[in-house]
Amino acid sequence: MYIVNVPIQIKEGFKEQFVAGIKENASHAQNDEPGCLQFNVIQDANDINRIWVYEVYKDEEAFKAHQQSPHYLKFRGMADEWRTDASAQGAGRGCVNIWPPDNEWS
Repeated sequence: MYIVNVPIQIKEGFKEQFVAGIKENASHAQNDEPGCLQFNVIQDANDINRIWVYEVYKDEEAFKAHQQSPHYLKFRGMADEWRTDASAQGAGRGCVNIWPPDNEWS
């Protein structure tokens, strides 16, 4: 499996647009990409302009395919203007799953 776990800091005044865009991206990833096993968008409890994304893909190739999807490219084209930093942060890309075992994911 290939996991992405990233905090995203949204610029003041852009949260509504960002959340609408990432929800659309997440929905398409979850529903239209067979290699996307999970895509969560999480609100930080202490900062209303910080969200976390937790994405689980079958493998790195499935993640790379996601990065070429029309919904991702549309979102990325807009979202970079709404973030304070467009680079991956936190655990970033390529995390390794520990629990539950890979074979228990569907």
